[in-house]
Amino acid sequence: MSHVFDPGYVAEPFLSLCAAYPEADAYPASQFRLEWGPIFHRGRLDGSARMLVIGQDPAQHETVVRRILVGEAGRRVQGLLAKLGVTRSYVFINTYLYSVYGSVKTKTRRNPTLVDYRNRWLDALLVGRRVEAVLALGQAADEAWQLRKATQPAQSANIAYAAVTHPTQPESFSKGDTTKLAAATKKLLQNWNVALQAVSPHIHHPDEPMPATLHFYGDAWADGDRVAIPESDFPAGLPAWMHEQDGWARRAGKDALAKRRNITITAPRGVVA
Repeated sequence: MSHVFDPGYVAEPFLSLCAAYPEADAYPASQFRLEWGPIFHRGRLDGSARMLVIGQDPAQHETVVRRILVGEAGRRVQGLLAKLGVTRSYVFINTYLYSVYGSVKTKTRRNPTLVDYRNRWLDALLVGRRVEAVLALGQAADEAWQLRKATQPAQSANIAYAAVTHPTQPESFSKGDTTKLAAATKKLLQNWNVALQAVSPHIHHPDEPMPATLHFYGDAWADGDRVAIPESDFPAGLPAWMHEQDGWARRAGKDALAKRRNITITAPRGVVA
């Protein structure tokens, strides 16, 4: 059986960006899990991307896979892009290279080393490329875009932009309260509908024809709102079950330090007899 895969960082400027990146000089170990290394992107680096998505930071599944937004948040965003007809021509980067531990201080968020390196990625993906629209997932991603926009105001003004609620904000906000979860999900989906209306007129080269009438979200997640991540987004040789639902990786331990040091990976039932 033949498998498609993401070849990785095989050309400049991405070779150089992945060879030299900020470490503790910009990402304090008290605020980031530096011990698990940086994670750079997901999607097309060959200049074919029409959509750029800015996420926040990698979680445990991303740490293992070495690509960003491969969990539940990623599947929800795949569904959002699909409503715009974008099924292949996209690229994702995160606001932060490393997983956030606790919260990020303002001084760190504005650290010139951190910001300048991220802007080099944004320039590599935008300047002279085909990107028609940018989506920012959450407040940190919106701030990342605004900081970059200040350095490239003319170029940024020519790209459609929407800042949307982070795809898993309802779960983090509701903390297990089903009533709060339902209300927060409805609010998120309303926000995403506004973004669809704002961005859709600017997608001139979708991968799939967009319907004459946009398919908006309802008050809750429905069938088709979550879309599987294509095999072509993953590194070569990744087990197929790692493409599937979350839950196979978790931070485990008796306390915060132990959980920071450990990611437990469990193959789902049925994979091993």
